[in-house]
Amino acid sequence: MRHVFRCALRWSDMDSFGHVNNVVFLRYLEEARIDFMFRLARQAASGAFTGGSVVARHEIDYLRPLVHRHEPLTVETWITKIGGASATVAYEIKDDETLYARAATVVVPYDLERGRPRRLSAEERTFLEVYLDDEAGGTACA
Repeated sequence: MRHVFRCALRWSDMDSFGHVNNVVFLRYLEEARIDFMFRLARQAASGAFTGGSVVARHEIDYLRPLVHRHEPLTVETWITKIGGASATVAYEIKDDETLYARAATVVVPYDLERGRPRRLSAEERTFLEVYLDDEAGGTACA
């Protein structure tokens, strides 16, 4: 299953070449990931990701230039890998006609009080497994 997030574009997202700047795409991913891992995950499992998480890695493939428009983008989010102490979140940034970017982020749950990574909790794993995309070769490990 995929989580669908509608993301508004801002005039300030454009660079001097008249298209959305590459770093702004990472902000769109962040907004979708926060909606997914904090709002949605906490609705499903109240303790999920309350201790914090950090980004360990980003990958992004820019497929088409994106220019400002008033209609929001769609950012689809799903899980491709669940490890013992990390999860890989995949994304597509698109609209009805065009795929603008594909991306992936490795997220590590983090213990903010101790200042170090931690393992995924049982309820976090249960939440993430709902969004694990088996067709894309998704895997869950202990």
